[in-house]
This record gives sequence, C-alpha cells and structure tokens, in this order.
Amino acid sequence: MLIPITDPADSRLAPFMNVRDRDLQHAHGNAFIAEGESVLAVFLSRNSLFRPEALLIADNRISTAQAWSPPEDLPIYVAEQSLMDTIVGFPIHRGLLGLGRRLPCPSLVDLLAHRPRVVVGLAGIANHDNMGGIFRNAAAFGAGAMVLDATSCDPLYRKAIRVSVGGALQVPFTRLDRGVNVAASLKALGYRVLALSPRGTCRLDEVPTDQPLALLLGAEGPGLPDQEMAAAETVRIEMAGRFDSLNVATTSGIALYELTRRMAAGIAQY
Repeated sequence: MLIPITDPADSRLAPFMNVRDRDLQHAHGNAFIAEGESVLAVFLSRNSLFRPEALLIADNRISTAQAWSPPEDLPIYVAEQSLMDTIVGFPIHRGLLGLGRRLPCPSLVDLLAHRPRVVVGLAGIANHDNMGGIFRNAAAFGAGAMVLDATSCDPLYRKAIRVSVGGALQVPFTRLDRGVNVAASLKALGYRVLALSPRGTCRLDEVPTDQPLALLLGAEGPGLPDQEMAAAETVRIEMAGRFDSLNVATTSGIALYELTRRMAAGIAQY
C-alpha cells in the first residue's frame, strides 16, 4: 500500500524520525529500524523471524520495494529523497527503511527445544560491527540459535542488523539474565561448549563432532571471562608465526565453517 508523504512532520512517520539520534539515545523502545536493500529483502522474506510494520522509501526505490511482493496491507510511505533525508535526520543514501517490533526473548530451554546441532554463545560482545558479523556468519553456516549474555550489545541495533545483512532477523536468539553463565547453561542442556581462545588446549580441527556443539566467543582484547572459560573446553585456531589473535567475527566464521562442514560430512574424531 503506497502512501505518498509530503509533510516531514507527519505523525505516522514518528518511528522513522531522527533515526541516528534515537540510535545514540537507545530510544527506539520495543521497535527497531532495518535499512538497505539486502536487509529489507530478508525482512520481507519467509526467513525473517520478524514482520515489518511499515516501510519508508525514497520515490526512486518503489520498483525495488514492489519486487519483494510486500503484503498488500503493509504501509509503504513514499517520499522524495530530500524529504526522506529530512525525516530520518541524515542523508539516507540507500533510500529504504523498515520498521519492526521486537519479540519477547524465549527461555533458553524453549530456544533450544528443537535441539539445533550448532549454537553460538556470546559473552561481552560490545561492538555492533562484531555482533552483526557474527550473526551474518551464524546465518551463513546454519547455526541454529544464538545465546547472548546480559553484557552483550543489541543485535537489533540498526548498525548490527545492517552488518549482519539481515542475519540478525533470521537466527533465533535469547539473552540470559545478568550473572547467568552462558557456558554452564549450555553445558547443562547437553552441549559440548567450545570456548575460542589463543590459549586453547586443543586445536579446532581436533574437536569431536559427535554431539551438539556450542561455540563460545568473547570480546576482542579481554576475551572470555574466566568463569566462562572454566565451564567450557578451550579451543584454539592455529595461526602462523607468533600471531595469536583474530577479529572475533572472523573467528566465528572460521570456526562455524569447520564445525558445520565436518558435521555435514559425518566426520567425528575421538
């Protein structure tokens, strides 16, 4: 349903107004904003866990939005590019924004009720680029769920969604209460928990893949908290020379590729 917009103060556009300021103030409440063609293609697809409530698009992107076959009752607000920039509060070159609503976080037991073979646990991931990159890799390699500790940043922050290329809208996730140990919680549900660390006691390619696995990742620099490491098996990625660190999102991609490849091939080491 295309709705032409001529007034930047139109009350129907309130969730889209001054997006960057709202990001900085964490003022979206239970809403989130998704942007860009690739992200909105996921948002409007059957793979998305969330349903869009409205779109705001530049008038030169109508054909792009229509190619997604959006629901007939979905409001699609259409504005000239300059007017859209005024509404959003900065030059929004992609010309495509979507509004969604958060869902209540499921319990960990409910999240893992279908027993995914590989899940990802995050402790202390504070960088939205890294959060988005990890979700992108999780979606790409078929991780069944993500489990975040209370200190990790928001995967539905606009930048995190954009970096994830929509992966944050596809991979089911939950956030644990403050003080709850991610590794111990996953271990109690029967997962072999692998804490990635340059000091890992075994190599990634040595890990048995005969039971469900949880890949545990921590922030760059400080790494995983000691209490998380203590509740998990420590695993390292071999690197050349004396180089001993990788970006955490890069690490997630390497580890997920290796583990899911071996699981798919039925390779189990003992």
